[in-house]
Amino acid sequence: MIPGEIVPAPGTLTLNEGKQAITLHVQNTGDRPVQVGSHYHFYEVNEGLAFDRERARGMRLDIPAGTAVRFEPGAGRDVQLIPLGGKRVVWGFNAMVSGPLERKTAARKSAAKKSAPKQAAPKKPTPKAKKKHARRR
Repeated sequence: MIPGEIVPAPGTLTLNEGKQAITLHVQNTGDRPVQVGSHYHFYEVNEGLAFDRERARGMRLDIPAGTAVRFEPGAGRDVQLIPLGGKRVVWGFNAMVSGPLERKTAARKSAAKKSAPKQAAPKKPTPKAKKKHARRR
């Protein structure tokens, strides 16, 4: 045996058996590649990916743990999604849910961000103010 070597058991492993899967077409509308990991809440992926987000709520990619799917700029592909397991409470990611998935009031962070008023940039000091604080030699 080589240190760090992985020796799988003989036979076939069936991943995500019994989970209700859906297939969505995803298009990368951005100019950069986007990579999505196996357990990322697909609803909250990069906004450059165009797909039916509502259908992806509470779902993750149906791929082996620790792997990812890469979406090249301008390219589209079909992906299979399965429901997140466990208590179905989502925290982090892009904070679009931040709580139980079954809660109906969860709003998308990006929608709130886009509708929020823009804050004015801090005012730059006037030349007088700069002189006032200038160090004398």
